[in-house]
Amino acid sequence: MKAPTNFIVSPRWIIPVVPRGKLLENHSLVVQSGKISEILPAIDAEQKYQGLPRYELKDHLLIPGLINMHGHAAMTLLRGYADDLPLMQWLQDEIWPAEAKWVDADFVKDGTLLAIAEMLMSGTTSFTDQYFFPESAVEAALETGIRAQIGIPVLEFPSNWAKDAAEYLQKGLDLYDNYRQNSLIKITFAPHAPYTVSDETFKNIVKYNNELELSIQVHLHETEFEVSESVKEHGVRPIQRLHELGVLGPNTLCVHMTQLNDDEIDLLKQTNTTVVHCPSSNMKLASGFTPVKKLLDKEVNLCLGTDSAASNNRLDMLSEIRLASLLAKGSSGDPTCLDAQSSLEAATINAAKALGMENEIGSLEVGKQADMVAISLDNPESTPTYNPLSQLIYATSSSNFTHSWVQGKLLMENRNLTSMQLSGITKRARQWADRIRGASND
Repeated sequence: MKAPTNFIVSPRWIIPVVPRGKLLENHSLVVQSGKISEILPAIDAEQKYQGLPRYELKDHLLIPGLINMHGHAAMTLLRGYADDLPLMQWLQDEIWPAEAKWVDADFVKDGTLLAIAEMLMSGTTSFTDQYFFPESAVEAALETGIRAQIGIPVLEFPSNWAKDAAEYLQKGLDLYDNYRQNSLIKITFAPHAPYTVSDETFKNIVKYNNELELSIQVHLHETEFEVSESVKEHGVRPIQRLHELGVLGPNTLCVHMTQLNDDEIDLLKQTNTTVVHCPSSNMKLASGFTPVKKLLDKEVNLCLGTDSAASNNRLDMLSEIRLASLLAKGSSGDPTCLDAQSSLEAATINAAKALGMENEIGSLEVGKQADMVAISLDNPESTPTYNPLSQLIYATSSSNFTHSWVQGKLLMENRNLTSMQLSGITKRARQWADRIRGASND
Protein backbone atom coordinates (compact mmCIF):
# COMPACT_ATOMS: atom_id res chain seq x y z
CA MET A 1 0.00 0.00 0.00
CA LYS A 2 1.29 3.44 -0.92
CA ALA A 3 2.31 5.58 2.06
CA PRO A 4 0.20 8.72 2.58
CA THR A 5 1.59 12.15 1.67
CA ASN A 6 -0.55 13.94 4.28
CA PHE A 7 -0.36 12.35 7.73
CA ILE A 8 0.21 12.77 11.44
CA VAL A 9 3.06 11.37 13.52
CA SER A 10 2.29 10.97 17.21
CA PRO A 11 5.42 9.95 19.16
CA ARG A 12 5.94 9.99 22.92
CA TRP A 13 8.55 12.76 22.58
CA ILE A 14 9.64 15.29 19.95
CA ILE A 15 13.00 17.08 20.01
CA PRO A 16 12.63 19.79 17.34
CA VAL A 17 16.25 21.05 17.85
CA VAL A 18 14.98 24.57 17.22
CA PRO A 19 14.17 26.22 19.57
CA ARG A 20 17.21 25.06 21.50
CA GLY A 21 16.62 22.79 24.47
CA LYS A 22 12.94 22.20 23.79
CA LEU A 23 11.35 18.79 24.47
CA LEU A 24 7.74 18.13 23.55
CA GLU A 25 5.89 15.24 25.16
CA ASN A 26 2.62 13.78 23.86
CA HIS A 27 2.56 16.08 20.84
CA SER A 28 1.75 15.33 17.20
CA LEU A 29 3.46 16.56 14.06
CA VAL A 30 1.32 17.13 10.98
CA VAL A 31 2.77 16.71 7.48
CA GLN A 32 1.02 18.06 4.41
CA SER A 33 2.49 18.06 0.89
CA GLY A 34 5.89 17.03 2.21
CA LYS A 35 6.20 19.86 4.74
CA ILE A 36 5.52 20.25 8.45
CA SER A 37 2.25 22.16 8.73
CA GLU A 38 1.66 22.04 12.48
CA ILE A 39 3.01 20.70 15.78
CA LEU A 40 0.41 20.56 18.50
CA PRO A 41 -0.69 18.53 21.55
CA ALA A 42 -1.73 15.03 20.50
CA ILE A 43 -5.18 15.38 22.07
CA ASP A 44 -5.84 18.48 19.94
CA ALA A 45 -4.54 16.79 16.80
CA GLU A 46 -7.00 13.94 17.27
CA GLN A 47 -9.87 16.40 17.09
CA LYS A 48 -8.53 18.73 14.42
CA TYR A 49 -7.21 16.13 11.95
CA GLN A 50 -9.62 13.22 12.29
CA GLY A 51 -9.37 12.24 8.63
CA LEU A 52 -5.59 12.05 8.33
CA PRO A 53 -3.65 8.77 8.57
CA ARG A 54 -1.70 8.54 11.80
CA TYR A 55 1.57 6.91 12.86
CA GLU A 56 1.18 6.08 16.56
CA LEU A 57 4.69 5.74 17.99
CA LYS A 58 3.99 5.54 21.70
CA ASP A 59 7.51 4.78 22.93
CA HIS A 60 9.41 6.72 20.29
CA LEU A 61 11.41 9.91 20.02
CA LEU A 62 11.01 11.98 16.83
CA ILE A 63 13.97 14.12 15.72
CA PRO A 64 15.13 15.81 12.50
CA GLY A 65 16.86 13.42 10.13
CA LEU A 66 20.59 13.22 10.76
CA ILE A 67 22.87 14.84 8.16
CA ASN A 68 26.13 13.05 7.36
CA MET A 69 28.41 15.86 6.22
CA HIS A 70 31.28 13.85 4.81
CA GLY A 71 31.72 10.53 3.11
CA HIS A 72 32.66 8.53 0.06
CA ALA A 73 29.56 6.38 -0.18
CA ALA A 74 30.68 3.90 -2.83
CA MET A 75 33.62 2.87 -0.68
CA THR A 76 31.26 0.62 1.26
CA LEU A 77 32.48 -1.95 -1.30
CA LEU A 78 35.98 -1.53 0.18
CA ARG A 79 34.87 -1.86 3.80
CA GLY A 80 37.56 -3.81 5.64
CA TYR A 81 39.74 -4.05 2.53
CA ALA A 82 42.79 -2.39 4.10
CA ASP A 83 42.62 -1.80 7.83
CA ASP A 84 45.11 -0.75 10.51
CA LEU A 85 47.34 1.45 8.34
CA PRO A 86 48.38 5.13 8.50
CA LEU A 87 46.64 7.46 6.06
CA MET A 88 49.23 7.89 3.30
CA GLN A 89 50.20 4.22 3.27
CA TRP A 90 46.51 3.30 3.29
CA LEU A 91 45.85 5.60 0.33
CA GLN A 92 48.95 5.09 -1.81
CA ASP A 93 49.57 1.38 -1.30
CA GLU A 94 46.03 0.03 -0.95
CA ILE A 95 43.08 2.27 -1.74
CA TRP A 96 44.26 4.16 -4.81
CA PRO A 97 45.49 0.99 -6.60
CA ALA A 98 42.22 -0.80 -5.80
CA GLU A 99 40.20 2.16 -7.07
CA ALA A 100 42.24 2.30 -10.29
CA LYS A 101 41.41 -1.34 -10.95
CA TRP A 102 37.79 -1.56 -9.87
CA VAL A 103 36.00 1.77 -9.71
CA ASP A 104 33.54 2.38 -12.54
CA ALA A 105 29.94 3.57 -12.86
CA ASP A 106 28.51 0.24 -11.70
CA PHE A 107 30.86 0.06 -8.70
CA VAL A 108 29.79 3.53 -7.59
CA LYS A 109 26.08 2.86 -8.13
CA ASP A 110 26.12 -0.42 -6.21
CA GLY A 111 28.34 0.90 -3.43
CA THR A 112 26.27 4.04 -3.01
CA LEU A 113 23.03 2.05 -2.81
CA LEU A 114 24.57 -0.07 -0.05
CA ALA A 115 25.67 3.09 1.77
CA ILE A 116 22.22 4.67 1.47
CA ALA A 117 20.60 1.57 2.93
CA GLU A 118 22.97 1.66 5.88
CA MET A 119 22.46 5.38 6.40
CA LEU A 120 18.66 5.30 6.20
CA MET A 121 18.55 2.43 8.69
CA SER A 122 20.72 4.40 11.14
CA GLY A 123 18.83 7.69 11.10
CA THR A 124 20.49 9.63 8.27
CA THR A 125 18.22 11.35 5.76
CA SER A 126 20.82 13.51 3.99
CA PHE A 127 24.47 12.95 3.11
CA THR A 128 27.37 14.82 1.55
CA ASP A 129 29.54 12.77 -0.76
CA GLN A 130 32.67 13.11 -2.85
CA TYR A 131 33.78 10.31 -5.12
CA PHE A 132 34.38 9.31 -8.71
CA PHE A 133 31.46 8.82 -11.13
CA PRO A 134 29.26 11.22 -9.15
CA GLU A 135 26.49 10.80 -11.73
CA SER A 136 26.07 7.24 -10.46
CA ALA A 137 25.79 8.49 -6.88
CA VAL A 138 23.10 10.92 -8.02
CA GLU A 139 21.21 8.07 -9.68
CA ALA A 140 21.34 6.02 -6.49
CA ALA A 141 20.12 8.93 -4.37
CA LEU A 142 17.23 9.71 -6.70
CA GLU A 143 16.16 6.08 -6.91
CA THR A 144 15.96 5.80 -3.13
CA GLY A 145 14.57 9.23 -2.26
CA ILE A 146 17.33 10.31 0.14
CA ARG A 147 18.61 13.88 0.12
CA ALA A 148 22.23 14.32 -1.06
CA GLN A 149 24.92 16.87 -1.74
CA ILE A 150 27.16 15.28 -4.36
CA GLY A 151 30.67 16.60 -4.82
CA ILE A 152 32.50 17.01 -8.10
CA PRO A 153 35.80 15.22 -7.48
CA VAL A 154 38.85 17.20 -8.59
CA LEU A 155 42.49 16.03 -8.67
CA GLU A 156 45.49 16.71 -10.85
CA PHE A 157 46.09 13.07 -11.72
CA PRO A 158 43.93 10.76 -13.85
CA SER A 159 41.33 8.32 -12.59
CA ASN A 160 38.85 6.04 -14.26
CA TRP A 161 36.46 9.02 -14.44
CA ALA A 162 38.64 11.85 -15.80
CA LYS A 163 42.15 12.39 -17.10
CA ASP A 164 43.05 15.76 -15.54
CA ALA A 165 41.68 18.64 -13.46
CA ALA A 166 40.10 20.34 -16.47
CA GLU A 167 38.10 17.25 -17.36
CA TYR A 168 37.03 16.69 -13.75
CA LEU A 169 35.67 20.22 -13.66
CA GLN A 170 33.97 20.09 -17.05
CA LYS A 171 32.22 16.79 -16.33
CA GLY A 172 31.20 18.10 -12.93
CA LEU A 173 29.76 21.30 -14.38
CA ASP A 174 27.76 19.23 -16.85
CA LEU A 175 26.40 17.26 -13.90
CA TYR A 176 25.44 20.49 -12.17
CA ASP A 177 23.55 21.64 -15.27
CA ASN A 178 21.59 18.39 -15.32
CA TYR A 179 20.42 18.57 -11.70
CA ARG A 180 20.42 22.25 -10.80
CA GLN A 181 16.62 22.30 -10.40
CA ASN A 182 16.30 19.08 -8.39
CA SER A 183 15.03 19.66 -4.85
CA LEU A 184 16.82 16.63 -3.38
CA ILE A 185 20.21 16.96 -5.09
CA LYS A 186 22.84 19.67 -4.59
CA ILE A 187 26.03 19.59 -6.65
CA THR A 188 29.17 21.00 -5.07
CA PHE A 189 32.90 21.20 -5.77
CA ALA A 190 35.04 18.60 -4.02
CA PRO A 191 38.75 19.17 -4.61
CA HIS A 192 40.40 16.25 -2.87
CA ALA A 193 43.09 17.97 -0.78
CA PRO A 194 45.82 20.62 -1.01
CA TYR A 195 48.43 17.94 -1.72
CA THR A 196 46.53 16.64 -4.78
CA VAL A 197 45.21 19.92 -6.24
CA SER A 198 47.27 22.78 -7.69
CA ASP A 199 46.94 26.50 -7.04
CA GLU A 200 45.65 27.08 -10.55
CA THR A 201 42.92 24.47 -10.15
CA PHE A 202 41.86 25.91 -6.80
CA LYS A 203 41.60 29.34 -8.43
CA ASN A 204 39.36 27.91 -11.17
CA ILE A 205 37.17 26.22 -8.56
CA VAL A 206 36.80 29.48 -6.63
CA LYS A 207 35.89 31.31 -9.85
CA TYR A 208 33.21 28.78 -10.82
CA ASN A 209 31.99 28.57 -7.25
CA ASN A 210 31.47 32.32 -7.04
CA GLU A 211 29.66 32.38 -10.38
CA LEU A 212 27.31 29.49 -9.58
CA GLU A 213 26.94 30.08 -5.81
CA LEU A 214 27.74 26.48 -4.96
CA SER A 215 30.00 25.27 -2.17
CA ILE A 216 33.39 23.64 -1.72
CA GLN A 217 34.33 20.63 0.39
CA VAL A 218 37.98 19.70 0.87
CA HIS A 219 40.07 17.42 3.07
CA LEU A 220 42.28 19.78 5.05
CA HIS A 221 44.81 19.54 7.88
CA GLU A 222 44.05 15.85 8.22
CA THR A 223 47.53 14.84 9.39
CA GLU A 224 50.70 16.41 10.72
CA PHE A 225 52.55 15.04 7.67
CA GLU A 226 50.23 16.95 5.33
CA VAL A 227 50.98 20.20 7.15
CA SER A 228 54.74 19.73 7.28
CA GLU A 229 54.91 18.80 3.59
CA SER A 230 52.96 21.92 2.68
CA VAL A 231 55.41 24.09 4.59
CA LYS A 232 58.30 22.45 2.70
CA GLU A 233 56.68 22.80 -0.73
CA HIS A 234 54.71 26.05 -0.46
CA GLY A 235 56.27 27.83 2.51
CA VAL A 236 52.94 28.01 4.36
CA ARG A 237 50.56 25.67 6.14
CA PRO A 238 47.72 24.32 3.96
CA ILE A 239 44.95 26.44 5.48
CA GLN A 240 46.91 29.64 4.87
CA ARG A 241 47.56 28.61 1.28
CA LEU A 242 43.85 27.98 0.69
CA HIS A 243 42.93 31.25 2.36
CA GLU A 244 45.28 33.16 0.05
CA LEU A 245 43.67 31.37 -2.91
CA GLY A 246 40.18 32.44 -1.79
CA VAL A 247 38.95 28.96 -0.89
CA LEU A 248 37.84 29.64 2.70
CA GLY A 249 34.41 31.16 3.28
CA PRO A 250 30.82 30.56 4.40
CA ASN A 251 30.21 28.02 1.64
CA THR A 252 33.31 25.95 2.36
CA LEU A 253 33.45 22.68 4.31
CA CYS A 254 36.89 21.82 5.69
CA VAL A 255 36.97 18.13 6.54
CA HIS A 256 39.02 16.59 9.39
CA MET A 257 41.02 19.61 10.64
CA THR A 258 43.00 17.75 13.30
CA GLN A 259 46.07 20.00 13.05
CA LEU A 260 44.98 23.52 13.98
CA ASN A 261 46.66 26.29 15.95
CA ASP A 262 44.86 29.17 17.63
CA ASP A 263 45.47 31.61 14.77
CA GLU A 264 43.96 29.16 12.30
CA ILE A 265 40.88 28.73 14.46
CA ASP A 266 40.53 32.52 14.48
CA LEU A 267 40.83 32.46 10.68
CA LEU A 268 38.02 29.91 10.43
CA LYS A 269 35.81 32.17 12.53
CA GLN A 270 36.72 35.29 10.55
CA THR A 271 35.92 33.61 7.24
CA ASN A 272 32.81 31.85 8.60
CA THR A 273 34.15 28.50 7.36
CA THR A 274 32.61 25.22 8.50
CA VAL A 275 34.59 22.35 10.05
CA VAL A 276 33.43 18.78 9.45
CA HIS A 277 34.64 16.53 12.26
CA CYS A 278 35.08 12.80 11.48
CA PRO A 279 36.14 11.33 14.83
CA SER A 280 35.99 7.60 14.03
CA SER A 281 38.02 7.88 10.84
CA ASN A 282 40.54 10.24 12.44
CA MET A 283 41.07 7.82 15.32
CA LYS A 284 41.25 4.70 13.17
CA LEU A 285 43.87 6.24 10.86
CA ALA A 286 45.64 7.85 13.85
CA SER A 287 45.38 11.21 12.09
CA GLY A 288 44.88 13.26 15.23
CA PHE A 289 42.15 14.98 17.20
CA THR A 290 40.04 17.90 16.06
CA PRO A 291 40.19 20.66 18.74
CA VAL A 292 36.44 20.71 19.28
CA LYS A 293 36.36 22.82 22.44
CA LYS A 294 38.51 25.57 20.92
CA LEU A 295 36.33 25.60 17.80
CA LEU A 296 33.15 25.81 19.85
CA ASP A 297 34.60 28.51 22.09
CA LYS A 298 35.22 30.58 18.94
CA GLU A 299 31.72 29.73 17.63
CA VAL A 300 33.04 28.04 14.49
CA ASN A 301 30.26 26.06 12.82
CA LEU A 302 30.93 22.39 13.62
CA CYS A 303 29.35 19.47 11.77
CA LEU A 304 29.91 15.73 11.81
CA GLY A 305 30.64 13.11 9.17
CA THR A 306 31.41 9.42 9.11
CA ASP A 307 33.97 9.51 6.28
CA SER A 308 33.96 6.32 4.22
CA ALA A 309 33.18 2.77 5.29
CA ALA A 310 36.74 1.95 4.23
CA SER A 311 38.15 4.07 7.05
CA ASN A 312 35.40 4.14 9.68
CA ASN A 313 34.12 1.26 9.04
CA ARG A 314 30.48 2.22 9.56
CA LEU A 315 28.16 4.96 8.33
CA ASP A 316 26.42 5.26 11.69
CA MET A 317 25.89 8.91 12.56
CA LEU A 318 24.47 8.20 16.00
CA SER A 319 27.70 6.43 16.96
CA GLU A 320 29.64 9.35 15.48
CA ILE A 321 27.68 11.82 17.58
CA ARG A 322 28.33 9.89 20.79
CA LEU A 323 32.04 9.46 20.03
CA ALA A 324 32.44 13.13 19.15
CA SER A 325 30.87 14.17 22.43
CA LEU A 326 32.96 11.81 24.54
CA LEU A 327 36.19 12.74 22.74
CA ALA A 328 35.51 16.43 23.21
CA LYS A 329 34.99 15.95 26.92
CA GLY A 330 37.98 13.70 27.44
CA SER A 331 40.45 15.72 25.38
CA SER A 332 39.43 19.08 26.87
CA GLY A 333 38.96 18.00 30.48
CA ASP A 334 35.56 19.70 30.37
CA PRO A 335 32.55 17.39 30.89
CA THR A 336 30.21 20.08 29.58
CA CYS A 337 31.98 20.30 26.20
CA LEU A 338 29.83 19.22 23.23
CA ASP A 339 26.90 18.31 25.46
CA ALA A 340 23.97 16.26 24.22
CA GLN A 341 22.12 19.26 22.75
CA SER A 342 25.22 20.59 20.95
CA SER A 343 26.06 17.12 19.65
CA LEU A 344 22.63 16.73 18.09
CA GLU A 345 22.85 20.23 16.63
CA ALA A 346 26.16 19.34 14.96
CA ALA A 347 24.39 16.54 13.09
CA THR A 348 21.25 18.52 12.23
CA ILE A 349 20.86 22.31 12.22
CA ASN A 350 24.61 23.09 12.03
CA ALA A 351 24.85 20.83 8.98
CA ALA A 352 21.79 22.45 7.43
CA LYS A 353 23.43 25.87 7.88
CA ALA A 354 26.60 24.61 6.21
CA LEU A 355 24.50 23.44 3.26
CA GLY A 356 22.66 26.77 3.07
CA MET A 357 19.46 24.91 3.86
CA GLU A 358 18.72 25.96 7.44
CA ASN A 359 15.32 27.29 6.32
CA GLU A 360 14.39 23.90 4.86
CA ILE A 361 15.88 21.11 6.97
CA GLY A 362 17.83 20.47 10.18
CA SER A 363 15.00 21.05 12.66
CA LEU A 364 11.33 20.21 13.06
CA GLU A 365 9.61 23.53 12.50
CA VAL A 366 6.41 24.54 10.75
CA GLY A 367 7.07 25.23 7.08
CA LYS A 368 10.20 23.08 6.85
CA GLN A 369 10.60 19.92 4.83
CA ALA A 370 9.48 16.78 6.69
CA ASP A 371 12.94 15.19 6.88
CA MET A 372 12.68 13.28 10.15
CA VAL A 373 13.33 9.99 11.88
CA ALA A 374 11.78 8.09 14.76
CA ILE A 375 13.71 5.96 17.22
CA SER A 376 12.29 3.57 19.78
CA LEU A 377 13.35 4.11 23.39
CA ASP A 378 11.54 0.96 24.48
CA ASN A 379 14.65 -1.18 24.88
CA PRO A 380 16.96 -2.16 27.73
CA GLU A 381 19.72 0.36 27.02
CA SER A 382 17.22 3.24 26.96
CA THR A 383 15.41 2.28 30.15
CA PRO A 384 14.60 4.12 32.35
CA THR A 385 14.21 7.30 30.31
CA TYR A 386 14.72 10.35 32.52
CA ASN A 387 15.96 12.50 29.66
CA PRO A 388 15.19 11.38 26.07
CA LEU A 389 17.95 13.55 24.60
CA SER A 390 20.60 12.10 26.89
CA GLN A 391 19.36 8.59 26.17
CA LEU A 392 19.55 9.24 22.44
CA ILE A 393 23.12 10.57 22.51
CA TYR A 394 24.74 8.42 25.18
CA ALA A 395 22.79 5.17 25.41
CA THR A 396 20.65 4.24 22.43
CA SER A 397 21.75 2.15 19.46
CA SER A 398 21.00 3.24 15.91
CA SER A 399 19.42 -0.19 15.31
CA ASN A 400 16.42 1.22 17.18
CA PHE A 401 15.56 3.73 14.45
CA THR A 402 12.24 2.53 13.05
CA HIS A 403 10.97 5.19 10.63
CA SER A 404 12.56 7.66 8.20
CA TRP A 405 10.93 10.33 6.07
CA VAL A 406 12.43 12.69 3.48
CA GLN A 407 10.19 15.47 2.16
CA GLY A 408 7.38 13.60 3.88
CA LYS A 409 8.03 10.45 1.88
CA LEU A 410 8.30 7.33 4.03
CA LEU A 411 11.63 5.64 3.27
CA MET A 412 11.71 3.23 6.23
CA GLU A 413 8.80 1.77 8.18
CA ASN A 414 9.35 -0.52 11.15
CA ARG A 415 12.96 -1.13 10.01
CA ASN A 416 11.84 -2.06 6.48
CA LEU A 417 13.19 0.09 3.63
CA THR A 418 10.32 1.10 1.37
CA SER A 419 12.24 2.34 -1.68
CA MET A 420 14.99 -0.29 -1.87
CA GLN A 421 15.34 -4.04 -2.27
CA LEU A 422 17.94 -4.69 0.40
CA SER A 423 18.54 -8.32 -0.52
CA GLY A 424 19.52 -7.41 -4.08
CA ILE A 425 21.81 -4.61 -2.90
CA THR A 426 23.71 -6.80 -0.44
CA LYS A 427 23.91 -9.60 -3.02
CA ARG A 428 25.64 -7.30 -5.51
CA ALA A 429 28.00 -6.07 -2.79
CA ARG A 430 29.04 -9.65 -2.03
CA GLN A 431 29.59 -10.26 -5.74
CA TRP A 432 31.93 -7.26 -5.89
CA ALA A 433 33.82 -8.60 -2.89
CA ASP A 434 34.18 -12.00 -4.57
CA ARG A 435 35.64 -10.36 -7.67
CA ILE A 436 38.05 -8.16 -5.74
CA ARG A 437 39.07 -10.97 -3.40
CA GLY A 438 39.54 -13.37 -6.30
CA ALA A 439 41.74 -10.93 -8.18
CA SER A 440 43.83 -10.34 -5.04
CA ASN A 441 44.41 -14.08 -4.70
CA ASP A 442 45.51 -14.55 -8.31
